[in-house]
Amino acid sequence: MARNAEKAMTTLARWRAAQLGEIDKHKKRRPYLASECKSLHACEKWRMQIIREIAKKVAQIQNAGLGEFRIRDLNDEINKLLREKRHWEDQIKELGGPDYQRVGPRMLDHEGKEVPGNRGYKYFGAAKELPGVRELFEQEPPPPPRKSRAELMKDIDADYYGYMDDDDGILIPLEVKAEKEALQKSVAEWVKKKEQNPECTEVQVEENIYAVEGSDEEDDLPVIDGSQQRFVAHVPVPSQHDIEQALLRRRKQELMEKYGVQEDPVS
Repeated sequence: MARNAEKAMTTLARWRAAQLGEIDKHKKRRPYLASECKSLHACEKWRMQIIREIAKKVAQIQNAGLGEFRIRDLNDEINKLLREKRHWEDQIKELGGPDYQRVGPRMLDHEGKEVPGNRGYKYFGAAKELPGVRELFEQEPPPPPRKSRAELMKDIDADYYGYMDDDDGILIPLEVKAEKEALQKSVAEWVKKKEQNPECTEVQVEENIYAVEGSDEEDDLPVIDGSQQRFVAHVPVPSQHDIEQALLRRRKQELMEKYGVQEDPVS
């Protein structure tokens, strides 16, 4: 009989203790602002509570069958808890505790890679496969590798400098066509100019480089007055033909001396 009474008292005691625990739990709700908590031990406790809530929600968001709206809500709640956790870590650091943002565990993705940065909105689990989010995680194709100087020099040939432009058979017909058009245009302009000025005749006189200045040309010199003295060259001036013959004889003499050939006195 006493044993049953002890059991009843023990059960009652446990129920009472649990009830008191629930009351204490409601009384000690997590502060809305981390800066209101001035106890380092309490800040550590609230931080661990937030971490457990994050782990629970991350496990829930792995289920892709929850639906798009529920997955988005869970992802928003996780990001909100992450921001709150950073506030508590800042308060812990201000109260003289450890800097968890530097020495704390790193956040890894599903491939085991570290998530870059601690700021910004993040996606977890099935949220990465939502419409409009999948494109954010697609990696851009790597840029093509740059060629070295030696590889670039292999592509430099005669075609690179334009020596083989006429081999394709395209440029020459275009040049012939452009030349004909330019010639026709020039002839048309000349005819038009001649029709406008019929009195003007253009005569092209080719200069004779072999012409020798004679006495007749000297008489054509202008005379200002009768007392002006004329200068006449008494030494014969060689013509262009004489200079060419002299250069030819000199070149012939050099070749004969080079090869040891004697000139025939008869010639």
